[in-house]
Amino acid sequence: MALTVTAAIRVFNYAGTELPDPGPQMSPVQVRDLYSASFPELTSAEVEGPVRKGDKLVFEFRRAAGTKG
Repeated sequence: MALTVTAAIRVFNYAGTELPDPGPQMSPVQVRDLYSASFPELTSAEVEGPVRKGDKLVFEFRRAAGTKG
């Protein structure tokens, strides 16, 4: 029986949206910074994970909870 090695695919979740990995050479923080151009609220978000789900490594962007005023 031969073993096969497959690379896990990274995906990034934010607010119920699955965002593709722009490049495996980027760190999760660099990916967050890249996506902050489309989602400005990500500039202060935390990166959680990865959590393995099947053949994917899932990172979650969580906005920092704050109070207004």
